[in-house]
Amino acid sequence: MDEIRIHVQKKPSDSDLRIIEDYFKEMPVSEILSGLKFAKNRWSAKDAGVLKVGRKSIIQKEVHSVTGEQAQWRLKNWKMMISNYRRRGYSYPTISRIKKILIEKSKKKTK
Repeated sequence: MDEIRIHVQKKPSDSDLRIIEDYFKEMPVSEILSGLKFAKNRWSAKDAGVLKVGRKSIIQKEVHSVTGEQAQWRLKNWKMMISNYRRRGYSYPTISRIKKILIEKSKKKTK
């Protein structure tokens, strides 16, 4: 069994050490490293203030106050809407979720 020594800024608690040890017992090192890379990139983005908002809140922002008529218009002009969403940096899964909610809203009768 190999041993890894690392220097940390703050001493981890005993429970943290047990969790880390369990991760190393259960998972391959390559998976742990890819998770740490993700965490480091997220930390760097958060530190720089460029961490993007989560997908769920993006979708809510786009469809929150859309009426049935507006939803129908957006669906009729969907190609233009996609290009606008892509320009804003939205991923295709996010755009697909927006479309799904717009379809639901367009089916509801406007008041």
